[in-house]
Amino acid sequence: MGLKSLVIDAWSWLNYKPVYSDPSLGMPNRRAFPEAHASWVPAADERRLAAYKLLAAYDNNQAGELAELRDGPSARERREFGDPSMFIDTLVAHVMGREQHIIVPGAEQTDTENETTAAAAERVQGLLRDWADNELLPMRMLQCERKAVGLGDGVYLLYWDPAKQRPRLKTYDPGFYFPVLPEDGDGADYPDRVHIAWELPEDPKRGLKPRLRRITYELDWIRPATASGIDRAGRAVRAPVMSDPTDDTPAAPVLGRGDQVDDTGAISRMYPWSDEPAYRTCYLTDATWELGDLKGGVDVDDLPMDKASFATNGSGEVLDHLDLLIDFIPVVHVPNTVPPAEEHWGQSSLAKALQAFDELASTDTDSARASATTGLPMIGISGITNHRHDQHVGPGTLFTLGENGRLTAVDTSPALRELRAHGHDLADRAANVVRLPAVSLGTMDPSKVPSGYALELSLGPLDSLISGMRLARDHKDRLLLRFVQRLFLAGQHPDWAGVTPLPARLVRGPYTPTDKAAVLEQVATAYKAEVISLETAIRMLTEAGWPIDGAEKEIEQIQARSFEQARMLADALGNPDEVAAFLGRQAPDEQVAPAVQLPSLPAAATVDDPAAQRQQGSRGNE
Repeated sequence: MGLKSLVIDAWSWLNYKPVYSDPSLGMPNRRAFPEAHASWVPAADERRLAAYKLLAAYDNNQAGELAELRDGPSARERREFGDPSMFIDTLVAHVMGREQHIIVPGAEQTDTENETTAAAAERVQGLLRDWADNELLPMRMLQCERKAVGLGDGVYLLYWDPAKQRPRLKTYDPGFYFPVLPEDGDGADYPDRVHIAWELPEDPKRGLKPRLRRITYELDWIRPATASGIDRAGRAVRAPVMSDPTDDTPAAPVLGRGDQVDDTGAISRMYPWSDEPAYRTCYLTDATWELGDLKGGVDVDDLPMDKASFATNGSGEVLDHLDLLIDFIPVVHVPNTVPPAEEHWGQSSLAKALQAFDELASTDTDSARASATTGLPMIGISGITNHRHDQHVGPGTLFTLGENGRLTAVDTSPALRELRAHGHDLADRAANVVRLPAVSLGTMDPSKVPSGYALELSLGPLDSLISGMRLARDHKDRLLLRFVQRLFLAGQHPDWAGVTPLPARLVRGPYTPTDKAAVLEQVATAYKAEVISLETAIRMLTEAGWPIDGAEKEIEQIQARSFEQARMLADALGNPDEVAAFLGRQAPDEQVAPAVQLPSLPAAATVDDPAAQRQQGSRGNE
């Protein structure tokens, strides 16, 4: 028998569990984790898949059921009251925030110097928000976040749907995700080859045997065009497209539309989101194998292609190295935490608190047993006169005792009280390890909070925790929105014609209680003192939880009623068009003022005219 070695890896915090780390071999129990020991699963992924299943069991109150496979029926008696699931739900709510907004920098600017840039950013932002509404992005995020928080990793998959004319977003269990990581590469870099694989059960009604399905995305050099065909065995495959031979030239591979061959013989193409020619593209393969055909030392990355049955999409294209005409893999891996140096995987938020949850479950089990003796106490009877009948304790029961008879009840409530107090201590210990203060779990009495400042200090560990978790997701959120823009362009959606992809961010809302009145006072004071712009003020109010649907629309509505500022703008510029644009209205047509019509001079007055004589006077001074 080989000696057990100490294993320290991304899942070694589970080594204390005998069902996960066998005392003799140090490997997960085969009966408890048969999926991790499947013949096609790489050896490096066995502990990862077993960890996912064990964490899922804690989330679903089935840790005792899983331990029963190794420790026997006694392990099934443990009480599990959903504490791990409550922690996961709380953390998911905090990391998601109360709302999510897609922001394209520059879309909220109202200056007139960069109108073209602001209009382009506003257009991209509006299109992305429409896509998020149609694709139910918050719900997809919630699905992925629950996997990431509970298991340590989440996976998004994007693909173009010709019927709906938009990129579709799917969430996969990380247990189906098998990236091919290079041995000498950085684990933080995304791999060039990704598998999403899972087993399909036997279906006797359809005559189907147990199968393995594998979807592969791979970045590789651009090759000549291919088309759907059939091989000699009758399987649907893809074959190179050849030109018609002539008397002078033989048949040759045909290039794809827009592809070119450079001086070195390499094939390049221009993608609509790049100004430089690209030499690589993403190939999609969707195939199924019968498990009986997987013999020998093969794993998910080197399955026998001659035994594969390739799928066909809705357009009739065989998914055998199908060129997707994109230069990226549309799979986004979301780690729950920032991975360690040269690592790829995140860590579950329950990782360091699992032993506390085990102790809490044991305490709850002991409390359940102790409550039975407290609710139905044990009675000691001495000096009974009638021994012919069994004694039963119940309401209205009469006991006939002798001269020195006694009736004694065994009080076990102090032990139950201690067990419950110990349970509260363990729950607080688990919350401290996870860095979830009582106020975030809703278990703190609000009347016991001395002040708002003390409450803010108690949220310090939670702030650092959520900041780190959001930091791990920030780049992935940007990557997701970048892929969405590129898929719209690759799908040639008419609304995206002429659109240049722009950096976009997914802003998550606040997760702690916010004093909206205090934030409003700060914003109003700063804006009145002209130390922040209107755009910054609106952004601060949005982050504080004010119901503002769109910053740019809110700014337009505010400016449309700012007549005093419009008057000052008119005095400064003297341009009615600028003032009308500021108010969001149309300037009135400028009317030319009519020329002044002066009255004509009267004709030369005569001496006989009395009025003229009066005007001339006596001229006595002449």
